Amino acid sequence: MKKVLFFILSLTFYSVFSQNLVLNPSFEDYKYCPKAISCFNGNVTNWSTPTLGSTDYFNSCSTFFGFSNYIGNQKARTGKGYAGIYVYASPNYREYIQGKLKETLIKGKTYQITFYISLADNSNHSIKDLGIFMTSSKRFNNQSDKTINAKRISKKVLGFAYVPFFSKESYSNKKEWIKMTSIYKASGFENFFIIGNFNNNSSTKIEKLEKSKYEDFSYYYIDDVSIEPIEKVESKEILLNDETVETALESNKIYTFKNVLFNFDESILLEVSKIELNKLSKYLKDNSKLNIEIYGHTDNIGMQKRNEELSQERAESVSKYLILQGLDVSRIHWFGFGSSQPVSTNETEEGRAQNRRVEFKLIEN
Repeated sequence: MKKVLFFILSLTFYSVFSQNLVLNPSFEDYKYCPKAISCFNGNVTNWSTPTLGSTDYFNSCSTFFGFSNYIGNQKARTGKGYAGIYVYASPNYREYIQGKLKETLIKGKTYQITFYISLADNSNHSIKDLGIFMTSSKRFNNQSDKTINAKRISKKVLGFAYVPFFSKESYSNKKEWIKMTSIYKASGFENFFIIGNFNNNSSTKIEKLEKSKYEDFSYYYIDDVSIEPIEKVESKEILLNDETVETALESNKIYTFKNVLFNFDESILLEVSKIELNKLSKYLKDNSKLNIEIYGHTDNIGMQKRNEELSQERAESVSKYLILQGLDVSRIHWFGFGSSQPVSTNETEEGRAQNRRVEFKLIEN
């Protein structure tokens, strides 16, 4: 008789469709090969800068602004080109990239936002604060090269939305491309978006890396930007056993844990949660070509900052448990979204309970 694995997932899962709505997502189309700094605006097709910040464009076609450049050495993640921006510099100097979508996002529809970053070699600081500013129209401020206050604008003006990316650790990897991802529910106005650091220097969480002859700064390369629709596919519970374990879970679908639970305002896993996680751990060990992402969410009760921290801590707690079970740390990434991505109303206890969730997605490496 086959041994049953009591690994039950909750009622919904989602599929990310391979329909990238970002035009020229890896910066391959351009007018001329870069031969100097700040060759991004007016050169890279369907991309621009929203301020006077002099965003850079790097392409292997150039001997000076190719993969070995004035700020470091990094190959493109895909293709031959990538962007480069200052995200922390004095006095609140900022650079951004502004992308265009193929079509307006649909109100109420959920999308997955992804881009990749790598810290430039000469950076003497790394940061934790990056985000995306969704806009209805193309923006340009010809009076400033300073920080865009996306949080304030999105709260006071219609047609704007700020999507933060949360990380407990700073983005300090100078060798590899690091994946940034977030889930976003559209309002129906989104035609453009801006990527960068929208906090001023005093509010930016930084980590000093090493002594340097340069003034304090943090500079990141950016490549492979995507915004893809997520569709709700099914509504059912999944009970895995030895016969179905190889086929029940699919890659690139977001699943919600049923029994990964925590006490109020805590991030310590309850014993009942470990049963489900042990089954997932075994599945990952048996499928070594799969990586996993963990997403933490809360309801909207309490302070926003605490909710963001708590969701990150819970996702990290799940991830570290899987690592303790033998999962290689390079195969897992975790993210906390606070209360920014509800799947139900926060007006009822039942709805809030659905929003207090931990999700995961399997990714083929």
